[in-house]
Amino acid sequence: MRHARPLLLGLGLAALTAAGAVVAQTTPEAPAPAATPAPALLTPEAIAPLPVPPPEPAPEIRAEPEPRAQRAPEPPPEPKPPMKRARYDVAIIQALDKVSAETIRFEAPVGQPIRYKSLVFTVRACELSAPDERAPDAMAYMTVDSQPRAVAGRPTPPARQTFRGWMYAAAPGLNPLEHPVYDAWLITCRAATPASAG
Repeated sequence: MRHARPLLLGLGLAALTAAGAVVAQTTPEAPAPAATPAPALLTPEAIAPLPVPPPEPAPEIRAEPEPRAQRAPEPPPEPKPPMKRARYDVAIIQALDKVSAETIRFEAPVGQPIRYKSLVFTVRACELSAPDERAPDAMAYMTVDSQPRAVAGRPTPPARQTFRGWMYAAAPGLNPLEHPVYDAWLITCRAATPASAG
């Protein structure tokens, strides 16, 4: 028995060797690689021409306009002087007695005091608006004094100024006479009537 085991081992190796040989023989051999053909020589006719891109259009050259000669700025036109207002010799005034509701229209020559009841009107200037003014108007600069009439046997009270400034015919409420009993406003201005030859 001791000799049988090496024998068996030897037989197994031989069988394996024989099987390896069979396997080695049954395995087909790889075909030999074919010979690589030599590269063909390139001729000028065989070379394809490279595509040529179309030429870019030339940039458009625009002629710049010649700079205009700069004119010196014209000086602004000189403003026209305002036209003078026409001055007149007489102011037409209308007065109201608030107690009796009596109204009266009277003339007041420039520089001459005119009495209406207890009021004394003294016109210093009377003008009409100039043609270049926006709205036609009449205006008079005057003073109005409150001075009761003198009564015999009584001392005359001193005069008291109740108004001083410009009155406007178109806007009587702009600078009105403020008096508890009387009211007065400007109507217009006019030239003095020429004295008739005697």
